[in-house]
Amino acid sequence: MDNNSVFIEKLRSSGLRPTKQRLEICKLLFNRKETFHFTINDLSKILKKETNEKVSLATIYNTVNSFKKKGYLKEISINSEKSYFDTNTSNHHHLIDESTNEIVDLHLDDINDIKIKKTLRGKKIKSIEVLVKLENNN
Repeated sequence: MDNNSVFIEKLRSSGLRPTKQRLEICKLLFNRKETFHFTINDLSKILKKETNEKVSLATIYNTVNSFKKKGYLKEISINSEKSYFDTNTSNHHHLIDESTNEIVDLHLDDINDIKIKKTLRGKKIKSIEVLVKLENNN
């Protein structure tokens, strides 16, 4: 099975028709060794720079959200106006440098045990993910 077949299957399993534009998005997201953190606008700029395909923001947004819904991407909400997406969907934490907007993965062994004392009746904790925000020292 060649790489395109993997990407086509990923698109189809997410309920998407594998168009040239969506294939470019899929390759950019998943044809890498390292975790990739991005916003929709970041992804749009990278696609313009690295491909010859014209891809609308709507196509990028819909593709990313289909991948998120399927579990191929994780959303990291920074605030009500900004979300990042992460190709690493395992349980892990993040550091964000607010001056550069760079996000770095923190692994479970980078943080001591977290104890949650409050719960809601009829609910159980699904996961705990910490977002550590950094600012300049001055």
